[in-house]
Amino acid sequence: VQLQASGGGLVQAGGSLRLSCAASGRIFTINAMGWYRQAPGKQRELVATITTRGSTNYADSVKGRFTISRDNAKNTVFLQMNNLKPEDTAVYYCKANRPLYSDSWGQGTLVTVSS
Repeated sequence: VQLQASGGGLVQAGGSLRLSCAASGRIFTINAMGWYRQAPGKQRELVATITTRGSTNYADSVKGRFTISRDNAKNTVFLQMNNLKPEDTAVYYCKANRPLYSDSWGQGTLVTVSS
């Protein structure tokens, strides 16, 4: 499975961005997809996940501001980020969970939120 993430950029605090992650290859092996982020000097952390059935999970720090969704027809997962804060600045990675195989990671997209 190959993942192509896009949509990062520079935005002022309070602004919005929408990240996209397009999956290709053996899509049928995926049971969930998620977004993770890694800020400078910090460990990679979970942001949000969505299963093939549409169940979602969010980190407490983004609840109410971020929304994860998917377009199954396009094999794409989105992360709508609203009311962005400087502490949201990080490289955002998408991940495909594959229970019977190795998980797949996208290349990362940088989100910078200025104060």
